Amino acid sequence: MHEEKRLRVLLVDDEKIFLDVLAKRMGRRNMYVTAACGSAEGIQALRNQDFDVAVTDLKMEKIDGIELMKIFKKMCPDMSVIILTGHGSEDAVEEGMAHGAFDYLSKPCDLDELVQKIIQAAGR
Repeated sequence: MHEEKRLRVLLVDDEKIFLDVLAKRMGRRNMYVTAACGSAEGIQALRNQDFDVAVTDLKMEKIDGIELMKIFKKMCPDMSVIILTGHGSEDAVEEGMAHGAFDYLSKPCDLDELVQKIIQAAGR
């Protein structure tokens, strides 16, 4: 009998309540979720362990989601990054995709859609 490997997901957002709720909901979907409140915590988490996929908010204080993705790509080139945005602009989407984002989703996102994107991102 072979047990399906749980995906390790790094979730980065500077809205603590949103972060906690989403992390709990994803955890119930058979994922190991590490929640990082802001870019600095996200970078620290990636220094301490490996993840299959990172999901980051676009608009955050100090380091935004695109800059954070660039840092993540230097630290762990094979890790896929999905960017969530409540402030989606075509320019940001194009810039993120040009720098290697796996995909973009608008907040609030449908949990099933996010889970599917994470599974796709981990499998590529």
